[in-house]
Amino acid sequence: MTLCDINSPDDLKKLKPDQLQAIADELRTYIVDTLSTHPGHLASSLGTVELTVALHYVFNTPDDKLIWDVGHQAYAHKILTGRREAFQTIRTYGGISGFPKMSESPYDAFGTGHSSTSISAALGMAVASRMQGNETRKHIAVIGDGSLTGGQAFEALNNVGLSKANIIVILNDNGISIDKAVGGLNNNLMRITSSPRYNQLKEQVWQRLDTGKGFSQRSKGFAQKMTRLAKTIALGTPNVFEALGIRYFGPVDGHDIVGLTDILERLKNLDGPMLLHVVTRKGRGLKQAEQNPIVYHAPGKFNAQTGQQIVSSTQGKPIKFQEVFGHTIIELAEQNPAIVGITPAMATGCSLNMMMDCMPDRVFDVGISEQHAVTFAAGLAAQGLVPFCNIYSSFAQRAYDQIIHDVALQNLPVIFCLDRAGLVGDDGPTHHGVFDLAALRPIPGLTICAPMDDHELRDMMYTAQQPGHGPIVIRYPRGASIHSDWQSPMKTIEIGKGRCLREGSDVAFVSLGFPGNDALAAADSLASEGISTAVYDMRFLKPLDEQMIDEIASKNFRKIITIEDGVKLGGFGEAVETYLAEHHPEQTSKITILAIPDKFVTHGSVQQLKHDCHIDQEALISAAKQ
Repeated sequence: MTLCDINSPDDLKKLKPDQLQAIADELRTYIVDTLSTHPGHLASSLGTVELTVALHYVFNTPDDKLIWDVGHQAYAHKILTGRREAFQTIRTYGGISGFPKMSESPYDAFGTGHSSTSISAALGMAVASRMQGNETRKHIAVIGDGSLTGGQAFEALNNVGLSKANIIVILNDNGISIDKAVGGLNNNLMRITSSPRYNQLKEQVWQRLDTGKGFSQRSKGFAQKMTRLAKTIALGTPNVFEALGIRYFGPVDGHDIVGLTDILERLKNLDGPMLLHVVTRKGRGLKQAEQNPIVYHAPGKFNAQTGQQIVSSTQGKPIKFQEVFGHTIIELAEQNPAIVGITPAMATGCSLNMMMDCMPDRVFDVGISEQHAVTFAAGLAAQGLVPFCNIYSSFAQRAYDQIIHDVALQNLPVIFCLDRAGLVGDDGPTHHGVFDLAALRPIPGLTICAPMDDHELRDMMYTAQQPGHGPIVIRYPRGASIHSDWQSPMKTIEIGKGRCLREGSDVAFVSLGFPGNDALAAADSLASEGISTAVYDMRFLKPLDEQMIDEIASKNFRKIITIEDGVKLGGFGEAVETYLAEHHPEQTSKITILAIPDKFVTHGSVQQLKHDCHIDQEALISAAKQ
């Protein structure tokens, strides 16, 4: 039997354990071959191939519930569960999602995309099964050591220990999430995996306690307590999971597929909450990915035989917004010793790794913990430092209360740099940064701005770090900026003031942030057809430049068209419309709002998604002509 014969986990079960490695090897090759031309999350999925095969071999999915945290590592799962041919379409418009998605397959027990959610979901399902009278169903949460640092994972573990539910947490420990794992928990895991005394004892535990043979119920409970004590003595420190009331097993080799199936079979026959610590290697099977798992987390296109990345020439092209941020914060920090950088496990993605290299004592990677990152930044600001807290826009949703309660309410000068704002493309609805404008707009005292290009990003960063400001949000998109001469001299811009980029008399385009570039291009196209179009870059959602809106209203344009890369409900366009309704009601019939509609946007190229959402250059031209 080969991979082509595997159409569901039931087909896997026809094999003997010693035949599974051949399937795993084929899976790994198929993932490499496919992702070399259809970019996706490579290294994470390569590291969990054997684990995925073993889980589907041992457990009765989809009746037993398998929940993947984040979902970066779930590609082998998708291939084994009836989506082998569709895998060629992964993360492309109209194709399958890059993450588990309940509507896509019954084997995707819970939709994921953000970290640290799997244990909570699995526990909820386990409790529901118990209440519904199903005591035999197993609930398996697969979570990486990086995701385990997320506060929600700790909250769930605390609840799991008390629940007595049939839940198995598989800790996929590869020492890295996207960047290298950090923190006290990571140190504890390293101590477990490297302790010879502990691992010798572990073998004896497997031989006796975990099979339950030869123990009465009473003596078994006593043996468990004694074994837990012996583990603590051997390790030299309490095991955090055992302390929470969760039976801990491991560490075990995550690439020994026969050993994994044997261990999982034994765990399947035990009741109550337990955790299996599996040690894997991110990027397993592709030399370059093993050596550089950060780069090969999502490497883009590469040569499937050599692993070499296929990188197009960047000569003469603008650098990415993220890189502009990375270079600019170093420039500012060299001038202002109070500046510090904060990232929740995204140092490379947001380019704070640049500052980390040259100013390591002034950059803090706090792990996957957005709530902590925000309040930590508030504490720094309360003591006179100037924190630049860089979080991806969609991940900042997780720290909404902290932004309100710990920062804005106390008017602390934290500078939030929300990376990946707007539509992000192939990662899809879990990662689109389209809710930030509408979510943050109601918060009192918060300044919200969006640069149209790299020059404005630098100016906004320069302005934000000057004394006298409260909290400021700067949100900018993923990918290439505009100018090749991005390193322009920085200047102060007036808070709450926009700018007129182009005069016109027929139509006014009123933009916020990066969509202003489409507005300029559309105005050029309309001019060739005799339609005179003004373009206003508002720069700030809050405070809104009311004086500029008054000016727009006074010119009596035939149409006023706003454009933004955020949701319409509660967003920038509605802010402009509300002001016009209150102060220039005669103008409200002229306004058209181009924004993300009230739906979750699928995955695909940014340009395709902009077209679908009617927020591209073509949509502007069409709206102007109607």
